[in-house]
Amino acid sequence: MNDFSMKDVLKKNIMTIALFVVYFLFVFLALIFKGTNMLDPSNVASLIEQNAYVFILGTGMLMCMLTGGNIDLSVGSVVCFAGAVVGLFSVENQLLNEWFGKWEEQILENGDTVRVLIEPAKPLSTPMVLLVAFGIGILYGAVLGFLIAYVRIPPWIATLAGYLSFRGLGTQVLAKASATNAISNFPTSLTGIFTGKLFPTPWGVANVPCIMLGVAGVAAIVLINVLGRISRVKKGYSTEPVWFLIIKCVLLSGLVMAIATLLSLDGGIPKVLLWILGVLIIYGIITEKTTIGRHFMTVGGNAEATRLSGINNKLILFAAYLNMSILTVIASLVVAARFGSANSYAGQEFELDAIAACIVGGVSAYGGSGTVIGMVVGAALIGVINQGMSLVGVDQDWIKIVKGLVILAAVVFEIMSKKGKGVKK
Repeated sequence: MNDFSMKDVLKKNIMTIALFVVYFLFVFLALIFKGTNMLDPSNVASLIEQNAYVFILGTGMLMCMLTGGNIDLSVGSVVCFAGAVVGLFSVENQLLNEWFGKWEEQILENGDTVRVLIEPAKPLSTPMVLLVAFGIGILYGAVLGFLIAYVRIPPWIATLAGYLSFRGLGTQVLAKASATNAISNFPTSLTGIFTGKLFPTPWGVANVPCIMLGVAGVAAIVLINVLGRISRVKKGYSTEPVWFLIIKCVLLSGLVMAIATLLSLDGGIPKVLLWILGVLIIYGIITEKTTIGRHFMTVGGNAEATRLSGINNKLILFAAYLNMSILTVIASLVVAARFGSANSYAGQEFELDAIAACIVGGVSAYGGSGTVIGMVVGAALIGVINQGMSLVGVDQDWIKIVKGLVILAAVVFEIMSKKGKGVKK
């Protein structure tokens, strides 16, 4: 049986269509008003690098929201605190010297006694700094998950406490570590893990590894779609016509190769893109192909029925917030490495961008439904709005207004779609 309908396809992909419409609208506006081309290779690479945190945090937020519309308000503050800790242990600073430096008391000519630093503290190696950062993430995630899953504290209250506490902690660490309330000059051994290009080439020269990655992406798209259709046909499921499969593969392949070509002209594959792809592929497989992924869905869809079926709801909720905290540490490292510094403003409103990416990408505000691909579309749309309006010269306040309206429109669309399905039944 085949109930394929182009109307349903368009409805299902409305946010993807909106993404391309908004993107090319900003391409036009930026050219007209500022003479800037958003399709320039450097702007395309910048779009990815500037919004890497949205994709990473959005993935973690997706897992939380699947469990019943739960969110984590603390991620932005944890990004600030984790970045401060990374800076504290990887760069020589006042607080590090105070804790671990060697001091000596000396007597001045007037008889006063002063403490003099005779041997500054040595910063930790990059592997040790990473262990400290992830240790903090795991510890916080475990405590937060325990409070939410087993103590039954509502997620928004528990994470609001983290939102306030970690912003204050991060600010205090930075204030005591440096007179400028910031720690800079991160070692290249740390920043090089997350920034720069892989196998870089001069600007404007096609980067072969980048093109090869694009070709591999095209092969994966075709293989996944063809094998998926074959599997559905064998099982007797409804599937799209062959002509639609061909068009879909051609469009997706063209998009991947266009991005790969532009990135290759900007010097090669951004290392942060590999981190993004790694996170998205891993969680895409978890949510779509594994039992644990289905458990996240069912807990959000009907918690009581899930519990009666033998699934440990509390463990799933605990895992969601532990996972969120670990991804938050990765996001903090990406942000700190990009700027080569940590400051008290890092992570501001990151939680809102992550939630917005999920909502706009079709993740249900009530839990039980949502996909990594949908979140990617939402994150890309948020990134395009951020970059496009900035290039056009729009004030930051208006950017917030537009993002708020986009979120509201996405929720209204979700509610109206469900009502429409209900009427149809």
